[in-house]
Amino acid sequence: MHPNQRTCIHQQKGLTTYATASDSYAFFNLLTGPEFFNQIESLLPEHRERLFPPTETLSMFLAQAMSADRSCQNIVDAAAVKRLMGELPICSTHTGAYCRARKRLPLDMVSTLARYTGRMMTEHTPDSWHWRGRPVRLVDGATVTLPDTEENQAVYPQPRSQQPGLGFPLCRVVGIVCLASGAVLDAALGPCRGKGSDEQSLLRTILGTLDAGDLLLGDAFYATYFLLCALQAKGVDGVFEQYGSRRRNTDFRQGERLGPRDHLIEIDKPKVKPAWMSQAEYDQTPDRLKVRELRAGGKILVTTLLCSKSTSKAALKALYRNRWQVELDIRNIKTTLGMETLSCRTPEMAEKELWVYLLAYNLIRLLMAQAALLADIIPRQLSFKHTLQLWIVWQKIGRYDIDKIEGLFILIAPQQVGKQPGRMEPRAIKRRPRQFPLLTKPRAITRENIRKNGQPKKLK
Repeated sequence: MHPNQRTCIHQQKGLTTYATASDSYAFFNLLTGPEFFNQIESLLPEHRERLFPPTETLSMFLAQAMSADRSCQNIVDAAAVKRLMGELPICSTHTGAYCRARKRLPLDMVSTLARYTGRMMTEHTPDSWHWRGRPVRLVDGATVTLPDTEENQAVYPQPRSQQPGLGFPLCRVVGIVCLASGAVLDAALGPCRGKGSDEQSLLRTILGTLDAGDLLLGDAFYATYFLLCALQAKGVDGVFEQYGSRRRNTDFRQGERLGPRDHLIEIDKPKVKPAWMSQAEYDQTPDRLKVRELRAGGKILVTTLLCSKSTSKAALKALYRNRWQVELDIRNIKTTLGMETLSCRTPEMAEKELWVYLLAYNLIRLLMAQAALLADIIPRQLSFKHTLQLWIVWQKIGRYDIDKIEGLFILIAPQQVGKQPGRMEPRAIKRRPRQFPLLTKPRAITRENIRKNGQPKKLK
């Protein structure tokens, strides 16, 4: 027998023994326990009996987000077939009722459940999954595109580099993610243009998610004076890559030397008040801030972890390498789940759709956390896509027997992802896509030209 197969079988037997010998479904019980259902009940709006009540609508919306075919028609067809197989009255396969039910679904209900599932997971995360016993939070931003409608363009305008009618509305999302479990704790969204549209401004709206003792990891967008002061006031430490302009001016000969290319330095408060900050907030901000700068792994890092004895340079280098996990999480949400391109045609529904994706992502992460706990590994070692595929099949079969859930975790745990520290890949593709000319005029005008003159010769 191949050694890997022998190890896999041994791990499965161990997981089965551990699961049956104790009531160890700590994370899965969060999803099926009374506390979660009470939270759902408290968020339900007043409603009358319909074909698609709020809970059924949310369930279908989640299934739609996890499905490869994300059309409303597909999910309504699936619901109609399930009713037929369950010997319930046959319902229409028209999508109108379901779309109206999605519109009635409260945004607060979806967003609160997404935040609640993330918070539940972090509160039950074992200490061994944390970095030196401290919860580590990752922060990063991403963009998603919306359908090109007048309503979406008014709230989330397209980039200025694109001509009117040729671009798509663009929404910026900034999220805080738990390093240990991978769950999204909170997110803020806004346009990519105008005042308050940058990642710093969006992050400031969700700083309340962080608790004293947390540790925040981020890239060079976040290493600013006022954010470091805000974190310090909350009792939160930060580790960031140095901001661009300061990186060029960093001089390790200044300040208090801690080691080779490692020093403490005091930064003066900017003399110009930012436009987003009130005068009272500016006056309350300390005039000077002591931070630690160090060069590690080809990067200059800035952190509020000042003691080199308790937190060595090597430890910070290893910690900051974990920041890449948030990039993988964004890929799982945007590419694996498909949130990169939203389908709803109004800003209100697009925001609701985005939170449904985040809720779906957290539910998959919850299954991964449970499987990792039973297998005595960390969730980051498991495959998100593999777990998603298993859950989709599990839902289609419709086997919700709690006695069978152990088998699902046994299937999730052995499929582990490889450790690739320092991985570097070119941002390029090998397979050439089919070549089409760029659309240089609005589609309606181009369609009318084709009607009059036919397709261009090279497309015939």
